[in-house]
Amino acid sequence: MKNKLGLLIACLFCQIVLGQNNTRKPLHGQVINDFLAIESGYVMNVNANVRTFIGSGGLFDILAKPKDTLLFSGLAFQSRKVVLTEKDCAEILFLVKLDLVNNQLKEVIVHKDLKVKSLDGGSQKFVDMQFVDDKQSTAKNIAMYSDQTIKYGTDFVRIFKDVKKLLRKKDDVKDDVISDIAFVAYAKDNFTPDFYSKTLELKPDEIELFLMFCSNDGESKKYLKPEDKFILMDFMVNKNKEFKKAAVNQK
Repeated sequence: MKNKLGLLIACLFCQIVLGQNNTRKPLHGQVINDFLAIESGYVMNVNANVRTFIGSGGLFDILAKPKDTLLFSGLAFQSRKVVLTEKDCAEILFLVKLDLVNNQLKEVIVHKDLKVKSLDGGSQKFVDMQFVDDKQSTAKNIAMYSDQTIKYGTDFVRIFKDVKKLLRKKDDVKDDVISDIAFVAYAKDNFTPDFYSKTLELKPDEIELFLMFCSNDGESKKYLKPEDKFILMDFMVNKNKEFKKAAVNQK
């Protein structure tokens, strides 16, 4: 009887320990930068579907546990995604270093008809140039009915490569981070401000966070062709419903 009672107590103790490990606890953190004090922005826990403001001194508090994904976004700094570890959650003050908005990314112009500036010289700039037809060009029958395909459609593979070239100049930049930034750049350039402010009813400082939220879903990378623009729009409208449901923790 004593053995059974001891076994029961041991099982209950294990369940309590496991339950505590799976329970989200307040994570006290601070976003920092070497040159500027960050005192605004958002932090979102994608797994818990909660978000909070970055306050004075870059401090924030949010419910989290190991393996949760945090999204950091603000007008003054580059968005960042962090997957929490056991060590991160055990910190008394979890520090996250953020970079200021990088103007170099503006060299990659992600227009719907795609114009990519050459980054480091070389022959690629000539590949990107558009030329009018000449005597050597293949004849095009302009009298026939058009199939409505875009002559100079968006080459999103090139966009990813060019963003990758820029980001690879920095150490330890992961491919998923590059994909996130490329998606955000594409979405911001291919949809009008009214789409975000009126259709999605997002505040200016929420747009970047929302796009990071979308890019965290692997489905977002499936709709990057010009002909999929309306599918991507529908995807973003549905993701916005999830985004709006995220509880905001007022500091």
